[in-house]
Amino acid sequence: MLIVARVINVFSGKGGVGKTTLSINIGWILAEIFNKEVTIVDCNITTSHLGLYLGIFYSPVTLNKILRGEAEIDEAIHIYSKSLKIIPASNSISDLIGVDILSLSEVISKLRERSEIIILDSSPGLGREALGSLKFSDEVIFVTQPYIASVMDIVRSYETIKDTGIKPLGIVLNMVFNDRFEMSEKEIEQLTELPVIAKIPFDKDMRRSTYLTVPLASLKRNSKAIKEILKLSYYIMGEKYEEKGVLKKLREK
Repeated sequence: MLIVARVINVFSGKGGVGKTTLSINIGWILAEIFNKEVTIVDCNITTSHLGLYLGIFYSPVTLNKILRGEAEIDEAIHIYSKSLKIIPASNSISDLIGVDILSLSEVISKLRERSEIIILDSSPGLGREALGSLKFSDEVIFVTQPYIASVMDIVRSYETIKDTGIKPLGIVLNMVFNDRFEMSEKEIEQLTELPVIAKIPFDKDMRRSTYLTVPLASLKRNSKAIKEILKLSYYIMGEKYEEKGVLKKLREK
């Protein structure tokens, strides 16, 4: 049976809003709870973090070498678990030489043959890296914090892709404190013309999971942040979230 993979870009207008940790936890949940074949690709080539967050501190073959035509895609794939694969980017400055993000097209084509869901952990902003990864995406999730500067970045980003055919799934508000200094969900939706599909609270355990190089979803599934990311994952899959449904999926594993 031919697999028609979804390519989902996890995008942010600026760095430091939790885009990579969100990509990791969504990927883990879709692989381990929904039993999907998931591949996460680090498209943040100049400041790559994906591998570091998962304990991949060195990889002889990375996305950089594939984009330069020096290696095959199978050489760069790290098998994190049975259903979750990781393609890290290099942390070496020298590996930026000769890398063309537009060569990502061939990588995506090959991954579509072996994955059900491809998550692109995008570079922040609207530079060549970010626009290059968006070019080969089917859908995009915008990640931001509920502050005017961060939200305006999403407004500009959405304007850039409006006519490209990429489907915007909506906005994820990350590291939410629910204090009076934050924009409300309604204000953000009115300003961006996009739905808020998740509000993930600030969770100190997320920092602990990064330190331990383990997805928080596998470490502490009952954390407040992971409960929201679980709901988001159900939304991505077009399913209704029910806690009993989650338990059923886990028992079926």
